[in-house]
Amino acid sequence: MYCDDLLALLDGRLKRLNTLNVVIINREYNSTNTYNMNNLPDLKCFHLQYDCLSDTYDRQILPILRRMSNIEALNLHLTIDKQTKFIDGKHMYNEIIVHMSRLRAFNFYFCTFIRLNQSTQNFSNDDILQTFPNMICQKAECMIQYRCFNVKYHLFSLPFMFDYLSFIDNTFPNIIFNHVIRLVLDDGIAFEHEFFMRIASSFPLLKVLHVLNHMPQSPMLNKINSNDNQLYLPVIEYPYLHSLDLELAHHDYAEQFLNDRKVHLPHLTKLTVYYHDLKIVTRNFTNSRTRFNCMKVKQLNLCCKTSIHSEDFYAYFPSL
Repeated sequence: MYCDDLLALLDGRLKRLNTLNVVIINREYNSTNTYNMNNLPDLKCFHLQYDCLSDTYDRQILPILRRMSNIEALNLHLTIDKQTKFIDGKHMYNEIIVHMSRLRAFNFYFCTFIRLNQSTQNFSNDDILQTFPNMICQKAECMIQYRCFNVKYHLFSLPFMFDYLSFIDNTFPNIIFNHVIRLVLDDGIAFEHEFFMRIASSFPLLKVLHVLNHMPQSPMLNKINSNDNQLYLPVIEYPYLHSLDLELAHHDYAEQFLNDRKVHLPHLTKLTVYYHDLKIVTRNFTNSRTRFNCMKVKQLNLCCKTSIHSEDFYAYFPSL
């Protein structure tokens, strides 16, 4: 669905609509169409997942929400790029909740990328959380990472009720996310073995994982588990993970996930990785330590692949 489709659905044509779940797949909004923007008094439950730009949030999403005067349950999962300010409790109350007198349940997740400039305020997690009145939610959590050109900022209600979480870095809090099955990891600091142990504990039902990190892991930790005479790190178990994307990750993370002395992936069926990285980690498809986690792969997406594969390659991936 596109934002234009949502506006069309809410233009009054669905007179008895009381529940609406929407996932918008295109962040761009360039429509010139004009729609009825009257209130939506019959709408009781609304769920929106949208990866949008800041001006779309201000010009389209907020006006839509303010039309829902009788809404009782609201779920917002929004990723907002090119934002200029922090979304906090005051913003949510003044811009959204004050227009919803019957709201009883509000679950939210905001992931925003804020452009850094001279006017950008330097907030801490506590600064943000202190802006929440009790009427918004029972508990909230936030993560703020100041980077060279922008601020990556997460704000969400607890317990976390969504199945998707994006752009998580090394600073994520020790919380159990029982509903998350899709996760994107992103940081300019290396992810070490201990971090992936935390991920496995905090996301027990994880099924789909994308790793975005070009920083190599610690050389010392990379040597551990590679030699029978050395101490072992605890093996990490991802019992439900079936899809792993390492296209935008350093080749150390292919070693991290495919080496069965580091990670156990009993149900991995889809793997995206650079062919060159795969050759290094598997030692030209002869390494017994990385064989187990590859055995059930049925969909192998190789970046910069060659069209000629050896017999060892096909023996390594018998499920292809």
